[in-house]
Amino acid sequence: MKTKYLMSMGTLSRKDNSLDFKNEKGHNYIPITEIREIYLMNEISLNTKLLSFLSQNNIIVHYFDYYGFYRGTFFPKEHYISGKLLLKQINAYENKRILIAKKIVLAISINIYNTLYHYYRHGNNEIYDYLNYLKDDCKNKIEKSKTINNLLAVEGEIWQLFYKNIKYIINQIYHTHLNQSISYLHELSKSRFSLSLDLSEAFKPIIVFKTIFDLINNKKINLKEHFNKKVNYCVLNEKGKEIFLINFEKRLDNKFDHKSLKRKISYNSAIKYDGYKLIKFLLEEKDFMFFNDKEKK
Repeated sequence: MKTKYLMSMGTLSRKDNSLDFKNEKGHNYIPITEIREIYLMNEISLNTKLLSFLSQNNIIVHYFDYYGFYRGTFFPKEHYISGKLLLKQINAYENKRILIAKKIVLAISINIYNTLYHYYRHGNNEIYDYLNYLKDDCKNKIEKSKTINNLLAVEGEIWQLFYKNIKYIINQIYHTHLNQSISYLHELSKSRFSLSLDLSEAFKPIIVFKTIFDLINNKKINLKEHFNKKVNYCVLNEKGKEIFLINFEKRLDNKFDHKSLKRKISYNSAIKYDGYKLIKFLLEEKDFMFFNDKEKK
C-alpha cells in the first residue's frame, strides 16, 4: 500500500469501494486497498461519510494548508491498543526518558555524520571541523547531559551547525501499538503526535536532506521554475512539491541490506522497525539503538 498526495484544490468523496478525487481536470478514482495514508496538500473538501469510510479502512489523513503548513491529522479510532504497552510507555517517560532521548540525539549525530562524510570523502574539506565535532565533542556532550533541556540544547547545536554547513554541500544556493502522544525527546503536547517527531529525527539527514541535496545539486529543481514567487520564493509551487514528493517517496521505498535483519528492507520499514525496537525496550528492557547507516551492509 502507498502514501497518496493530493496537490490541487478539489473534492474528495467515496465512490463504492474507491475514493473519488474531483478537481478541475475531472474525476480521479483511487482504489481504497492501495492506500496507507493520505496527505491533503491544498484546500480539499470532504464529508463525515468519507471520514467514516477511511476510519473503517484504518487510513490516516494529514491536512496541510496552501503554503504547506501542517494543520492536523485525522486518526482512525485506535485499533492498535495495548494497555500493557501504554503503562510501560508512561513508566519509561517517568523513569527512562533521558536514556531514550539520548539514543535519539546520538542517532541524529551519527546519521548527519554519515550523510556529510560522503561529501568530505569527495573533496569537500570545508565540513571537516563539523564532522570532527559530531564524532567527538558532540558525543561527549550527549553522554554528559543530565536533563532533557541539556540534551535539547545539544540537539539544537547539532542542527544549527548543520544548517551553517549546508552551504558547502549545495552547489546552488501511525503503524505500531505505540501511543503517539507519549514522547521522550520532544515535550508532550496536546496538539501533535510528538512520538512521531522523536522517531523521525534520526531519519531526517538520510532521507529528507539527501533528497534535497540530490534535487538541487543535480538541478532537478530550481528557484525560478519550482518556487512560488508571490511569497519571495520561500515555498515550493505545485510542480515543485510534486517533484520533491516523488523523489522523497522513492528514497523512502529504496531498499538496502539490513545487517541484523539479514534481508533487504526499505527506509519506510526501517522507521517502523525503530518503533518495534522501542517496544522491545519498553516491554523487555532489551537495549537498542535508533537507526543509523551502520545498520546497512
